[in-house]
Amino acid sequence: MVFNTSMTGYQEVLTDPSYAGQIVTMTAPEVGNYGVTTADVESRDVQVAGFVVREQSPIASNWRAEGTLRDYLVSHNVVAIAGIDTRALVRMLRSSGVMRGVIATGRVDPEELVDKARKLPRMEGADLVQTVSCLEPFDYVPPEGDALTLAPSRRGKRRLKVAAYDLGMKYNILRRFAAHGCDVTVYPAKTPAAELLATKPDGVFFSNGPGDPAALDYVIANAREVIESDVPTFGICLGHQVLGLALGARTFKLKFGHRGGNHPVKELRTGRVEITSQNHGFAVDPDSLPSGVEVTHVNLYDGTIEGLRHASRPVFCVQYHPEAAPGPHDADYLFAQFLDAMEAR
Repeated sequence: MVFNTSMTGYQEVLTDPSYAGQIVTMTAPEVGNYGVTTADVESRDVQVAGFVVREQSPIASNWRAEGTLRDYLVSHNVVAIAGIDTRALVRMLRSSGVMRGVIATGRVDPEELVDKARKLPRMEGADLVQTVSCLEPFDYVPPEGDALTLAPSRRGKRRLKVAAYDLGMKYNILRRFAAHGCDVTVYPAKTPAAELLATKPDGVFFSNGPGDPAALDYVIANAREVIESDVPTFGICLGHQVLGLALGARTFKLKFGHRGGNHPVKELRTGRVEITSQNHGFAVDPDSLPSGVEVTHVNLYDGTIEGLRHASRPVFCVQYHPEAAPGPHDADYLFAQFLDAMEAR
């Protein structure tokens, strides 16, 4: 059971594969007021295990809307509940930490439901990547006529070839790569690194995704092989954690995680503060970083690591989501930074 502090973007939250296996509550008091549209999905399906809101809007007031939030959830067989004091729920989660939960209907015994929740598997040690990763490799083809696409800070001098590991990738990551002039081939999470490297990519990308990064031995092994190849490598969110583990660090579970569209992150080199979109429950342990691995960004809420860079290899990663656009576009420069590394090589 987790919470998200974004005021908008509920459809992106619902379809973000990083939320697989989790019940999400929104802190915004009314949810659903601008409806849903196919253009805003971030994956092939709704990914959350359940949805909790204070009040659901019965109407969709937006020219882009193709339906209401309620009908959208019903059509995807996702259970949701409204009329909950979400402020009290979030205060509980912030005080006690995220916990396992159950949504039930009809005449039920609360104590029986608590017992059922306690018997659910914990997130620690859970490999949820295999439930959301693609089954076969594919070349990404960007949609036509996307008038809402943010203009990139710069495009590649030529078409750059990116091989991307799908650990639960959001569509907007692919959209941003395409906007920056990259051709992206997406690979299932279990694809051997040698298979990606054999295609001679300009760069390799490790995506976001759900679950415990320490449980992903096969992904970590692939990341080590990619790092040793000296091909420019970029990771976001779970990809950041995997690269941290591959470089020799450890990860740990946060008390209640970072989920929302307004988290301040400081870039240490410049002192610049970015307003970022975040969705993660684990973090890289700063005390476990080996020599040669530098912290590039920190979270201004709790001081946790938000970015890493290898001192001598073309490897960098961030914990937050530079592809997301909750209003600020502060972090989109990281795609240009990846382009720089690929073109320099």
